Amino acid sequence: MPHSSSMLAMEISTAGGPDVLKPVSVPVPVPRHGQIIVRLAYAGVNRPDALQRAGLYAPPASASPLPGLEGAGTVVAMGPGVTRWTIGDKVCALFAGGAYAEYAACNEAHALPIPQGMTLREAACLPETCFTVWSNMVMRGGLRAGERFLVHGGSSGIGTTAVQIAAALGARVFATAGSDEKCRAVEALGAERCFNYKTEDFGAEAAKLGGFDLILDMVGGPYLPRNIRALAEDGRLVQIAFLQGPKIELNFSEIMMRRLTLTGSTLRPQSDQAKARIAAQVEAHIWPMIARGAFRVVIDSEFSLHDAPAAHWRLESSGHIGKIVMKVEE
Repeated sequence: MPHSSSMLAMEISTAGGPDVLKPVSVPVPVPRHGQIIVRLAYAGVNRPDALQRAGLYAPPASASPLPGLEGAGTVVAMGPGVTRWTIGDKVCALFAGGAYAEYAACNEAHALPIPQGMTLREAACLPETCFTVWSNMVMRGGLRAGERFLVHGGSSGIGTTAVQIAAALGARVFATAGSDEKCRAVEALGAERCFNYKTEDFGAEAAKLGGFDLILDMVGGPYLPRNIRALAEDGRLVQIAFLQGPKIELNFSEIMMRRLTLTGSTLRPQSDQAKARIAAQVEAHIWPMIARGAFRVVIDSEFSLHDAPAAHWRLESSGHIGKIVMKVEE
């Protein structure tokens, strides 16, 4: 068990901008049945953290009110019923909340071993993005080798993950990003083409290609009808966020005539059992990709836990390419 009963954490003092993240001393979590406590070395920074900070994404009732959905470190305590892990194991894990802290609790099935050859810093950036991408792109979206796949926001943490995994699965990969520099970085990861959405129309390019079989979108709003037009017949649109709003007027006749599928999900509210199923698939499919060099973590920048506000400013600037990570252990 931890030597102290209290720990450093970054809490959301009130809903607002990055500067509402404040350091506090709070009790170290106590593991419930089936849970482990991880002493975090690094924590990943993700869009849902910023949404929660802004008061737009409340944590589940059973979750820690602290932000932070992923991290990597050492197992230091276990609740009753834990069978996979032992004290001292190095893991990366998906948390329902609480990873902006020295210690965090998670279901033992939501923790995975550190992939061979990866540092804790890199592994801390895997769970939230890999769980989200695999469950939506493959389990929900059904991506298969040879299909044309488009991901919006290709230079984001989600985007850089989706591009590499889709390429490793044998899909033809396309993306959008907001600058030529970002587009070149995304193409270097395996995208056949990345469209600068400020100067290029992905819809026009889609028509030349015959449409996309699968689109993974986090923009929403006005992109929804554009995405539908850009799909091939029998195409699928998977929505994972709405950076430009969740409401739009749609003509469903096109969806019916061309047999399109619209679906989507959010990860955090799903049951422990659902997340455990995703974890098992991530370990079975993505960990071997990492081992053979087909997938790597793209890290944009690192901040200390105390500098969580700066990490959020970087995230919200949209200037980053890849993941933002915070060092918890000093």
